[in-house]
Amino acid sequence: MGKVQLIATATFGLEAVVAREVKNLGYEDVTVENGKVIFTADESAICRANLWLRSADRVLLKVGEFKALTFDELFEKTKALPWGDIIPENAIFPVNGKSINSKLSSVPDCQAIVKKAVVEKMKQKYKKEWFEESGATYSIEVALLKDVATLTIDTTGTGLHKRGYRTLSNKAPLKETLAAALIMLSYWNPDRVLIDPFCGSGTIPIEAALIGKNIAPGMNRNFASEEWGMVSKELWRNARKETHDLAQYDRPLRIYGSDVDGEVLSIARYHAREAGVDEDVHFQKLGVADLRSRFDYGCIITNPPYGERIGEREEVEELYKTMGKVFGQMDTWSKYVITSHDGFEQLFGKKADRRRKLYNGRLECQYYQYQGPRPPRREE
Repeated sequence: MGKVQLIATATFGLEAVVAREVKNLGYEDVTVENGKVIFTADESAICRANLWLRSADRVLLKVGEFKALTFDELFEKTKALPWGDIIPENAIFPVNGKSINSKLSSVPDCQAIVKKAVVEKMKQKYKKEWFEESGATYSIEVALLKDVATLTIDTTGTGLHKRGYRTLSNKAPLKETLAAALIMLSYWNPDRVLIDPFCGSGTIPIEAALIGKNIAPGMNRNFASEEWGMVSKELWRNARKETHDLAQYDRPLRIYGSDVDGEVLSIARYHAREAGVDEDVHFQKLGVADLRSRFDYGCIITNPPYGERIGEREEVEELYKTMGKVFGQMDTWSKYVITSHDGFEQLFGKKADRRRKLYNGRLECQYYQYQGPRPPRREE
């Protein structure tokens, strides 16, 4: 196949973070659109993007894109694409769809037409009438936006946020991909201290430890395209070897997570063990009012309660006032807080230096960024 066009999908607001990650992997030909980052690369990028991207949702292989105003047009143009060069004759190939601001608004009809067109193309290629669909999975998506159909195959399988370490859940956990993005949007680096005073089941501290040690987030999981013939076993072997070669397991880190809920901290410790970073993250039962640090020039990165549930709002507003007092005393620190509460700055008592609109699930949030002074050249 040679060169392939890939799409790294992203939660709204994180496109620039994903694009930076793609460029850091060495891919130059990068275009950013709403909810996606498109790039051209060789086939090994399918492996490397899945293993390394921390803030993307999944990696799709783009098969084609065209304008489609009628079902006939959708059928003929889909059938013209090189499905037989990618999909083997025993593949399982379900079709998912979505349609936004397009004439072809019936998603079930679009899915059925694309499926039929792919089958017709495969009949030509494999000279057979029926496909048993018993092999590897090639999930096809037809996405219609303003009458332009984009046809892709999902190389990832289970979403990239599923790193494999978070097996026990607590209520309203932060997605691993968003946690990683919050860290990458901050001034934290592995030489600085990081504290999350509302760490819950540990996602922000654990993602920080993976970033700090340069451990690929997909290192310990599998992907749909590992079963594909078009991406050779050797490409996957080399890409996985690279993740081991580049990991800095011995790098010392100072990462702390605290929470008032002791039960949730036992989940956090378990997750840190599963992620292999339990030596690097220190968890402690502590209310935010008692937060102190013996270090200068650290970063606080946190996802406090939002007060979305009935009866919680007043409690949360008091909490934000406490945060303002406590964080205010840590005046050499940088602080980063994500919340959907629109009165946060007023309650916290300080306007953020920068804010960025992000989505935590379906909730529209702001990421409030308070930059502390630059640390001296060498930190003791």
